[in-house]
Amino acid sequence: QVQLVESGGGLVQAGGSLRLSCAASGRTFSRNTMGWFRQAPGKEREFVAAITWTGGGTYYAGSVKGRFTISRDNAKNTVYLQMNSLKPDDTAVYCCAADADPYGSLYFTGAMYDYWGQGTQVTVSS
Repeated sequence: QVQLVESGGGLVQAGGSLRLSCAASGRTFSRNTMGWFRQAPGKEREFVAAITWTGGGTYYAGSVKGRFTISRDNAKNTVYLQMNSLKPDDTAVYCCAADADPYGSLYFTGAMYDYWGQGTQVTVSS
């Protein structure tokens, strides 16, 4: 059974930092594009960041570019999201996602991902 399990969320003050982790099990994703999405209360899910299987390619939503960094450790089957300079607008449930097909491109639409985690809550206070 394939699972993606996020961790690292929590409550932080504006301007603070958090590092999210997404650990995969059940299969390896070392050859697959991975992404992070978020959903705030009353809003639609939105793309945050994506990373290619090598880690050499990354793509960010404009709202987080320059503040968030996505990375991966294929040996650990884990993807990370370093979030700096957090703002109250970053408050949301953050989910990681994985593309089932290998060697994919950078995808920013949820429909391109096949596996999803349950999410971890990030709350930024003002």
